[in-house]
Amino acid sequence: MKLKKNIIILIMISILVLSLGFGASAKAFRVAVIMPSSISDMAFSQSMYEALVTIQEEVGKENFEFVYSENMFVVADAAAAVRDYASEGYDLVIAHGSQYGSSLMEIAPDFPNTSFTWGTSVNTFSDQGITNIFAYEARSEEGGYVCGVLAAKLSQTGIIGVIGPIETGDAKLYVDGFKAGVLATKPDGQVNVNWTGSFSDVALASEAAQTHINVGADVLTGTAQMVVGAIGVARQRGVLWFGTQANQTSLAPEVVVANQVYDWTVVLRPMIQLIKEGKMGGTTYALTLANGGLKIVVNQEVLVEKTIQDIIEGKINIEL
Repeated sequence: MKLKKNIIILIMISILVLSLGFGASAKAFRVAVIMPSSISDMAFSQSMYEALVTIQEEVGKENFEFVYSENMFVVADAAAAVRDYASEGYDLVIAHGSQYGSSLMEIAPDFPNTSFTWGTSVNTFSDQGITNIFAYEARSEEGGYVCGVLAAKLSQTGIIGVIGPIETGDAKLYVDGFKAGVLATKPDGQVNVNWTGSFSDVALASEAAQTHINVGADVLTGTAQMVVGAIGVARQRGVLWFGTQANQTSLAPEVVVANQVYDWTVVLRPMIQLIKEGKMGGTTYALTLANGGLKIVVNQEVLVEKTIQDIIEGKINIEL
């Protein structure tokens, strides 16, 4: 029986490898990725790194190689890295950040045999005559809405704080979706949004969290790598947290209720297949709840314990 299961697993792996265009005689597909923060940021960059690791484990290191440059928050430095990787002949260069778009538009035409992709965006610059850029986005308003509904149901004060970086891309979509979910569930709820103007300033995120709590917020959420500061404040002050981009539960298992998790393999797999078939760009991809690119990971322990405690303290009245 065990042998039969192992054979089935091997067959499934073989099908996956072949479906992505990999085989025994094929040379390794080479990917380079430029990220604005660390591969362990518990947010945007980590989600892409984990997706690349997953694909490599699926098809084998002999078939799939990748390198990365992290903490490339200076756009000029990131652009230099993109050009260097393209010069080295990588099959796909990923500029993982909405701030990198203008750089790709300038660099991609110089390397027609290299595919480039960036996100979160829907712009492939095909209207500029460029044919070797893909784009990807996360429809993060979907998971944001789900988290907003849960947040509204758990909040006792009706005041919820949101810490955003810059009002663009998947960050804006998440915040808009979260707010819509709260207000659809609790129309008289108060959603206070603070845009810090930075993706990486941990101190600013911490200050924003303190401010939200000081005016009555008992639930917080936020997006981008800076939120580790806000999560730390939420943990210290016993305020619930909803995460996005990656699973942030390990940072504060006592207060993280749920996370919207990005699975970039959903866009990378078809992109790689198209490149191996000779299509260099021009297609836009999206993570959604429907295609499994967005997943809601619930910390059941916090959710159940919070509900039990609220019943004990009389904060929830059960009407039959």
